[in-house]
Amino acid sequence: MTSLGFPINLTAGDDTGMFKVEALIQPFKLDEVCCALAAFQIPSVIVTEARDHGASAIVKSTYRGSEWSAAVPRTKVEVLVSSLLVDDVVDALLRAARTQLATDDGTVVVYPLAEAIRIRDGERAAYCQ
Repeated sequence: MTSLGFPINLTAGDDTGMFKVEALIQPFKLDEVCCALAAFQIPSVIVTEARDHGASAIVKSTYRGSEWSAAVPRTKVEVLVSSLLVDDVVDALLRAARTQLATDDGTVVVYPLAEAIRIRDGERAAYCQ
C-alpha cells in the first residue's frame, strides 16, 4: 500500500527489469512533478503537450447560442524506472500531481518495459534484459 493508501505493489518482489511510467497531468503541476522525480535522480524525463478528449475532460460551453466543446490541455510525463523504484516513483508522482480542484487531475499508467533499442546504432539497452 502506498503512502496515499492505494493498494498497489507493481513489482511483487521482482527486482529485475524496468517499467515505463506515463502520467497525464494538469499543465500547471509540471514543476511540482519534475521536482518530485528529481529526488529519484532519473536521468531522462520526457515531457509532451497533449489534449485530453475523454468524456470527463471535455469542456462544454455556449457562445452566442451555439454549444461547443474543447479538449482539456494536459501535459504528458514519461520516465523509465527500475522495478526497485517504481512504487515509490508512482507514489511521489501521485502526490505531486494531485490538485484540490473538482476537475480530473489526470492519469498514471505503468507498463513493464520489454525492450529498448537505440535508433542510431541498434544497440539494445542492457537494463531491459
